[in-house]
Amino acid sequence: MANTGNTLLALITGAAIGAGIGLLYAPESGEKTRKRIKSESDKAQERFNKKYNETSSNLTEKAKKARLDFEERLGETLSSASHKADDILSAMESKLEELRKQNSKLNKEAETKAKKA
Repeated sequence: MANTGNTLLALITGAAIGAGIGLLYAPESGEKTRKRIKSESDKAQERFNKKYNETSSNLTEKAKKARLDFEERLGETLSSASHKADDILSAMESKLEELRKQNSKLNKEAETKAKKA
């Protein structure tokens, strides 16, 4: 984006310098010089508009691409997070089942000891 700004600045500066030099060396009458200045300024305006439109189009395309890349990466991240959450839930369910079995075993042992006592 900085290169684009520099290019536009160079284009405008070059047009201004060219117009100034043209005025200094113009052997023509005032009317012809004014027409020439008008013509050159119109050409410079056209070049500027063309470059502006190209730059605007390029930025729009880059913004679209960046948005699509972001959406794709976000989707991948969310998918990955979802899989990790599923893995964590599975591990927690497995651990809970182990604890239930261990609790049941301890309850049976406590009942057995209570009956013997």
